[in-house]
Amino acid sequence: MSVIYVLLTISIIIAIVFFIGFIKAVKSGQYDDDYTPSVRMLFEDELVKTKPNKTINKTKV
Repeated sequence: MSVIYVLLTISIIIAIVFFIGFIKAVKSGQYDDDYTPSVRMLFEDELVKTKPNKTINKTKV
């Protein structure tokens, strides 16, 4: 039974270490996206919807 307490304690310590590492990585800008804004302008035309062509009906007199 004491093995479970030891393993639980070790796993909690490891989880805390990884959580602290994650927080440091986020604060240092590790996960900032620098690539997408520079490429977004290349694909902006696909997002703009074109207006449908209006046909003009001319009636013959």
